Amino acid sequence: MKYLLISAAALVALPVAVALAGVDCRVLRGAWQPREAAMQAAAGLGWHVEKIEADDGCWEIKGRDAQGRRIKAKLDPATLQVVKLRHKDGDRDHKRDRGEAAAVVPSAPSANPLFQNGTPPVVRVN
Repeated sequence: MKYLLISAAALVALPVAVALAGVDCRVLRGAWQPREAAMQAAAGLGWHVEKIEADDGCWEIKGRDAQGRRIKAKLDPATLQVVKLRHKDGDRDHKRDRGEAAAVVPSAPSANPLFQNGTPPVVRVN
């Protein structure tokens, strides 16, 4: 009886787990931009693409960023904006999930009085 109850609970929980796995991007296949456009968007962000494939409804890109760190990113197939980004430098693994989506074309940084003439700020500790 005990095993029957455990088996029934597992069968009930299985569809819930599958539903929670979810899809990262919800775009109809006809609205997707081509693979070449996704590769150009990645190159525009300074990434060297080693592998690109469709995964969970998104374009998944594996490769290296401009600093040479390994990256794994998911792009929205319609807008080509970054949905998920993970990068690894050394032994640490960093994650950026579904925060503010990075634009495909990076904009120029805003003017900052701390960084004038390209020199770093001077820090004094009292």
